Amino acid sequence: MRTSRETLVGALEADLPDGAVVTDPDLLVPYRNDQASGAEAGQPAVAVFPRTTGQVQAVMRAAHARGVPVVPRGAGSGLSGGANATDGCMVLCLDRMDAIRDIRPADGYAVVEPGVINQRLRDAARTHDLWYAPDPASRDWCTIGGNIATNAGGLCCVKYGSTRDAVLGLEVVLADGRVTRIGRRGIKGVAGYDLVSLFVGSEGTLGVVTEARLRLRPLPAPPTTAIAVFPDLVSAGLAVESIMTVATPSLLELMDATTLAAVERFQPMGLDTSAAALLLAQSDLPGQAGEAEADAVVSVCEAAGATESYRSEDPVQADMLLGARRLAFPALERLGAWLLDDIAVPRSRLVETINGIERIAATRDVVIGTFGHAGDGNLHPMIVYPREDPDAGRRALAAFDDLLDLALKAGGTVSGEHGIGVIKRRVLADELDPVAQSLHDSIKQAFDPIGILNPGKALPLRP
Repeated sequence: MRTSRETLVGALEADLPDGAVVTDPDLLVPYRNDQASGAEAGQPAVAVFPRTTGQVQAVMRAAHARGVPVVPRGAGSGLSGGANATDGCMVLCLDRMDAIRDIRPADGYAVVEPGVINQRLRDAARTHDLWYAPDPASRDWCTIGGNIATNAGGLCCVKYGSTRDAVLGLEVVLADGRVTRIGRRGIKGVAGYDLVSLFVGSEGTLGVVTEARLRLRPLPAPPTTAIAVFPDLVSAGLAVESIMTVATPSLLELMDATTLAAVERFQPMGLDTSAAALLLAQSDLPGQAGEAEADAVVSVCEAAGATESYRSEDPVQADMLLGARRLAFPALERLGAWLLDDIAVPRSRLVETINGIERIAATRDVVIGTFGHAGDGNLHPMIVYPREDPDAGRRALAAFDDLLDLALKAGGTVSGEHGIGVIKRRVLADELDPVAQSLHDSIKQAFDPIGILNPGKALPLRP
């Protein structure tokens, strides 16, 4: 008699192309988890690689009929454990659905499949003098489907918003295999509930995105860059608060001393490692307007106590500094074991939060390198500790939880752009009141009544 697993595999192989169903345990290892450190992962029973919406429907029907958990997966670049497998699950890999189906300059949108790499879409849009704004640090390898699942952000969020602000419409396969198209083709539209926004950031718990209609913008002017060096993090935080009252920068990024030193060791480029913090701001207004906005940022930084503040006249230097910011994560990652946090607070509480991060590092006796999107209050404190040191690991975990508590006490959130996944699920209930938790449960029940879509992720953890 065939086992239920054999029956499932047989059904999948009947509907999918050769090579699209993988059961070999050794070949399944790369699909167990994403890049999150410290996130638990199980052993999947099977991984599938559909190429069409119809094949995704067949996969979901087979899973639904047998009650098999399904974990949707893009490039595995996530940092919350949102794509981590559970024991006995099916990993639904969407990276082979990678077509850019259409770009419509007159209507200002592109139609893409979920496996399209973020940077590839940006490059394709550029050939039409258009621009896809969301630019997470992993844009060279992360997929649009994963960006939608986590509502990914990036350096340009401060002016252009996160992925949700770029999604006009979606094609989604539901838990039982039904398919629906939601959203609109124009820039405006308010008919019905905003189901598109509901799916963006749902981390694969409500349905599987198989097509996205994404807003494209006119290609911005070459940026004008302002740089400021600060003797302490508090002065940098005060500068951020003031900058946002006089300018609308297209990015406003912060790196602390620990991060600057790590980046300089990783890739020497002459960074001032004696500084306590560096702010990098850009204006994408054209010509003299951009120069004036950058000059306003420089003046604010000087007033806040910057030891050095200037507008870069050299695009090469500006690109180098922006590259340094993008190297923050890989540079710190090389220093040892790590836990990356992703808190966001109101800008008026930024100084308080930065002070709190420093206190936590001292109290827990851990190294924390802080970088992030200061302009929208989204900080990435990265805890680094020695490998093979259990006591240091315990202190790091305690510091991680302290940082989440710090964000909530400042009126912020435990995740600005990485998602809840596995690693923050236990604290989500601290952010959501009981009524909001009940609404989450009701929404999940409506879309996935038997609970097969990405179980154990994103929703508040129940006692």
